[in-house]
Amino acid sequence: MKKVMFVGATGSGKTTLYQRLEAGNLDYDKTQVIEFHKNVIDTPGEYLENRGYYSALHVTAVEADVVALVMDCKSRRNVFPPGFARMFTKQIIGIVTKTDLIGAGETDDYAEYSLRQTGVNEIFKISSLKNHNIEELRKFLEWN
Repeated sequence: MKKVMFVGATGSGKTTLYQRLEAGNLDYDKTQVIEFHKNVIDTPGEYLENRGYYSALHVTAVEADVVALVMDCKSRRNVFPPGFARMFTKQIIGIVTKTDLIGAGETDDYAEYSLRQTGVNEIFKISSLKNHNIEELRKFLEWN
């Protein structure tokens, strides 16, 4: 079973994804500090949005098996610098969240492009609200 650390901007869906993966109630709760759960490390968006906290993300990643860079499919604000994934010595994946919000004629191309620019190769496109592709992510993380 792999322990995953979620890193993403404020409001990108990290906590909701954690709640969905743990099969708990989906209840919005702003993450104020790094939270350690059984299989998840949930980080506040501010740790990514303020470069002064990058060292905290780097050190915390030691506790994880996988670092997941999370981006909202509708976001046009890229908070991940190019090559960002290289600062971690763990397996890195990308997660595009809130795919249920993509309307007709819209795409999640920007989110996927942004994640690929960080150095991510494997990307999961999910909707925590609609439970879309959550099982695929669970299988990847070897959660049964």
